[in-house]
Amino acid sequence: MKNKALKRLICGLAALMLLFTLCSFKTETTARGDTAAYAGFKFKTVIIDAGHGGHDPGAYGSYSTEKKVTLAIAEKLQTAIEKDIPEVNAVMTRTDDNFIELHKRAEIANHQHGNMFISIHCNSLPDNRRMVNGRSVRVNNRSGKGVLLLVYGFKRTGEQLEAIRENASIYQEKNYKDYYNTSDDPSTGLVLNAFRDKYRKQSIHLANLINDEFVNNDGRRSNGVKEQSLHVLANSGMPAVLVETGFINNPEDEEYLNSEQGQNEIVASIVRAIKQYKKEVEQAAAN
Repeated sequence: MKNKALKRLICGLAALMLLFTLCSFKTETTARGDTAAYAGFKFKTVIIDAGHGGHDPGAYGSYSTEKKVTLAIAEKLQTAIEKDIPEVNAVMTRTDDNFIELHKRAEIANHQHGNMFISIHCNSLPDNRRMVNGRSVRVNNRSGKGVLLLVYGFKRTGEQLEAIRENASIYQEKNYKDYYNTSDDPSTGLVLNAFRDKYRKQSIHLANLINDEFVNNDGRRSNGVKEQSLHVLANSGMPAVLVETGFINNPEDEEYLNSEQGQNEIVASIVRAIKQYKKEVEQAAAN
């Protein structure tokens, strides 16, 4: 009974979303024009998601954990937005060392009517295996370096390392099967495809703006902008980007990620990108 009711709800939402999308938005050739903004639209709310937390530490460095680094950066980002863009409300999905389930992060974002979802993370590479004296031994892989920007891509096969690692958090959630449908149910696919089509270009454009700031202003190495099937982004009804701020298991990146200078530079770059994005969507809505 519960599953049937859920499917009816999903199908209804899908139909409404597709109708609204067809009737409400202009078709443009650039990411700037692909906006959900309406006439008189004002960019008001950014959702800041500090990755992991609580019993889910995320990736490990030699002396730090991802959950602590992401929270420190997220707190600085909230403060910077409130100072530099005072007309914009910055909402945190977590403000302390608690584990917030991935579906609840999206619920917070949607409940707060966010115009943008920024999820802060740290990257890492798995250890390598090498044969030493006829034995397989684990060797730290510290070759990863630089930033990576991820946006949601509706793919259930061939997921890359980043998607597998970030999605692993769902298996620490209670009743996760109630919130994450891994089947080929067409009604679920319809909803996710509608979200993807509606916000895909905006998300990619936002990710590129952030990436350009990292590279051009901070001199960071970039691993580019990629699409991944990420649960934390999947159900947020707004443009959404996951920012891998650096490789925490690379000693140089780890030092940067834990330093005041590094965190301040990361935050300043994201804020500049938000300002540019806000300017563009509000100008598009005024035309």
